[in-house]
Amino acid sequence: MTAPRFGPGDRVRVKRWDPPGHVRTPFYVRGHVGEVVTVVGPMPDPEQMAYGRTDAPPVVVYRVRFRRRELWPEDADPHEDTVVVDLGETWLEPAGTGEEARAA
Repeated sequence: MTAPRFGPGDRVRVKRWDPPGHVRTPFYVRGHVGEVVTVVGPMPDPEQMAYGRTDAPPVVVYRVRFRRRELWPEDADPHEDTVVVDLGETWLEPAGTGEEARAA
C-alpha cells in the first residue's frame, strides 16, 4: 500500500501540468495553493481508468480546500467561500514556506 505523502493541514500546490488526454484535475486549480482537508486513501488511478487501464498502481487521493480568492483573485465578492477538490497525489507538490503558502 502507498503511504500518503501529505496529511491534513499540509499546504500543497497543484502542478501546472497540461498533459494531453483525459485528466481528472480541473484547470482552475492548477498552479494554485490549497490545504489538505483529509486523505481519502489509495484508489484506482482515475486518469488510467479513463483509458480502460485497470492494472495501474493505485494513487493516493486527497481532499484539498482552496480559498475562492486564491482561485479567482479578480472576483471582488467579499465572502470567504472555499472550494474542495479531490486530487491525486501525482498532481500535488509541497507549497513551500513562502508567502504563497501562507496565503492559502
